Amino acid sequence: MSNFRETQQQAHPRNRSTIMSVLIVVLIFNLTLQVWLLYVTLNNALAENKGIAIPAFVASFVIFLVGALWLYFLPEK
Repeated sequence: MSNFRETQQQAHPRNRSTIMSVLIVVLIFNLTLQVWLLYVTLNNALAENKGIAIPAFVASFVIFLVGALWLYFLPEK
C-alpha cells in the first residue's frame, strides 16, 4: 500500500503542476486574509476598540497553521 508521497511522485508532471497551482493560490489567499486581519486589527486598535485583538490573533494563528500544513502537500523535486 502506497502512501501519499509515493503516489504524488508517481503522478504525471501535468498533475503536479496543477497541485502546485492550487497550493500557491490557497497560500496567496491565506496571506491576503492575514494582511486584511492585520489591517482591521490596527484600525480597531487606533479607534481604541481592543476587543478585536484576541479573536484576530486566534484567526491569524489558525490561518498560519493551515498554511504550514499545506506545505506538507508540496511535491518534492
